Amino acid sequence: NVNSICRRSLANGVVALATIVPAVAQNGELQQKLAAVGQAMAENKQRLQQYEWTETTQLNLKGDAKPPSQKVCRYGPDGQVQKQAIGPPPEQPSGGRVKQRVIAKKKEEMQDYMGDVKELLTMYVPPDPQRMQEAFRAGKASINPAGGLVNLVFRDYAQPGDQMTLTFDPGAKKVISVSVNTYMGQAKDAVTLQVQMNGLPDGTSYVQQTVLNATAKQLVVTTTNSNYQRMTG
Repeated sequence: NVNSICRRSLANGVVALATIVPAVAQNGELQQKLAAVGQAMAENKQRLQQYEWTETTQLNLKGDAKPPSQKVCRYGPDGQVQKQAIGPPPEQPSGGRVKQRVIAKKKEEMQDYMGDVKELLTMYVPPDPQRMQEAFRAGKASINPAGGLVNLVFRDYAQPGDQMTLTFDPGAKKVISVSVNTYMGQAKDAVTLQVQMNGLPDGTSYVQQTVLNATAKQLVVTTTNSNYQRMTG
């Protein structure tokens, strides 16, 4: 009868409302946290531009650790990081001409791949507030409380099928860590990226270490940033 239909409709409406209200509340909280993350990162980048630091890159290929390389880094006038190599030049390959050509070719291939790796890194480090907002608007962002911290999870963040998880401390207004599951070129060439943040005495945050694991290439790239010094002039 009409009354039972009305009761069922009302019950369905209550159930629907019960699911919509938390979703709307979470969206509001997520939007608030995204704004806080974006503001914190913008302010932190301004402070970081006052510093120069040393970047140490360590490659481990198929279990074989390569000699580390170092660069002095600082922000240029265009807001991009400029890097200058320091330390001894790389050793020249030994052996006959054929062996030298083989070694040189492998080295060139690895340099090309490392160029792709660095390009991939720039898509995620530092996280891009605009990309995070785009993921939010597309319904591909979620928030998971973790004690006093929050995990902001973004799907299809920079590439279709990737996922980035950003751990944020709302109280300190700092990004604590970033975890990425992505790929190089093709989805089968899976790549994971772990980013650990740290803080300088004046409260400025910086990327202390990134560990990139390219499973298909059996390559692990560990990049450590240290020796931060405030620039003069």
